[in-house]
Amino acid sequence: MKLTNYEHACFAVEKDRKVIVIDPGSLTTDFVVSHNIVAIIMTHAHSDHLDTDLISEIINKNPHAVIIGTEEVTTKLNIYETRTVHGGDGFAIEGFDLDFYGNTHARIHKDLPKNQNVGVLIEDRVYFPGDSFTMPGKDVEILALPVAGPWMKAEEAIDFMIAVGARFTFPTHDTILSTSGKTIADNTIGGFSEVAGTDYRRIDGETIEID
Repeated sequence: MKLTNYEHACFAVEKDRKVIVIDPGSLTTDFVVSHNIVAIIMTHAHSDHLDTDLISEIINKNPHAVIIGTEEVTTKLNIYETRTVHGGDGFAIEGFDLDFYGNTHARIHKDLPKNQNVGVLIEDRVYFPGDSFTMPGKDVEILALPVAGPWMKAEEAIDFMIAVGARFTFPTHDTILSTSGKTIADNTIGGFSEVAGTDYRRIDGETIEID
């Protein structure tokens, strides 16, 4: 398998020349739409994770791709083929095994509505919690770790990284940070990588092989 990381909270996993895309949102400007996308997973409906124009472009080039997400996601995108998921669901699609965890977005403020959110585990190997720190139900090899956002603080990211204990961790959900801000986040959060027993490394715009 291959994993390609894009801006903000978007990444793609390729297996057997098929691709699934996770959270192509409005802050993701470097995503290039290919013709082998079989599924689009959105952890929740916030625009930085779900950009309707980008979704339209993906579906135009991949008309059989299935959109997978919370009820808020699938309701918003009901003109396409969709599949609604909840925490605890698991199934295979186009050769990819998918499992979903949690149901609620992390709290931003007590007076704001609680949005839906699901974390996704791909092939029992790659886990992304979306805008939450919901634990996966099992050990994982690769963790896509949110490192910045109005709903979180560094301590939560550090504790989550330690609790998950993935072999490899890469930072994501960070376009709101400047270049200097990303360095601060990496030094702060990545400074606990030895405690977590993980290799913390930034892979912005890179494609890595998953053995």
